[in-house]
Amino acid sequence: MTTKNNKKVLLVDDDPDILEFLGYNLKQAGYQVLTCNRGEKALELASKHIPDVILLDVMMPEMDGMETCALLRNKKELDGTIIAFLTARGEDYSQIAGFSAGADDYITKPIKPKVLVSRIKALLRRSPSVSENFTLKVTDSLQIDKDRYLVIRDGKELNLPKKEFELLNLLVSKPEKVFTRNVILAEIWGEDIVVGNRTIDVHIRKLREKIGEGHIRTVKGVGYKFVIAAG
Repeated sequence: MTTKNNKKVLLVDDDPDILEFLGYNLKQAGYQVLTCNRGEKALELASKHIPDVILLDVMMPEMDGMETCALLRNKKELDGTIIAFLTARGEDYSQIAGFSAGADDYITKPIKPKVLVSRIKALLRRSPSVSENFTLKVTDSLQIDKDRYLVIRDGKELNLPKKEFELLNLLVSKPEKVFTRNVILAEIWGEDIVVGNRTIDVHIRKLREKIGEGHIRTVKGVGYKFVIAAG
């Protein structure tokens, strides 16, 4: 028996067999499923329906997944939408490009439907450390608006991808505390999702570019910590 959960998934792939197979299994798992085979159509459907999760193929004609992801991330109405690449390309450089484009996760095909459903559930599950809704003043120039899922630096609003936002929120929850890589992976990605250290490194690099280099310090061989006084 299918149990509806009211969560919307937009599945974007130029392979009709994948759309049919994964779309069917996601519907069986209770998700509302939208499908399309082009990046341009994905932009249209995403703006109209505001999905909770977008699963995006990388290799598509005309507009590829990387470009589509970057354009989706520029849409303010999709600030809370999770974007995950679903692709046969598993090389490190391709994953790094995907995260740089604003993706929250990178899922390699082929993948069993039950595993995909598990990954989606994990992506939708927020860490308790980011569930409270209020504006946190981190420094005079840096605030976190949890109601609107925004980071404000020097009065300028920054729309961070979901995982970057959660990672920053975790680090600032206890300034000067060193969070190990294992703790970060468990809190932000979930223990049932396998990602490598490079994933954390990419997200840390992107955060430093956006909030300033000095706030997030690397503790070699251990993990990362947030410091109030950058420098």
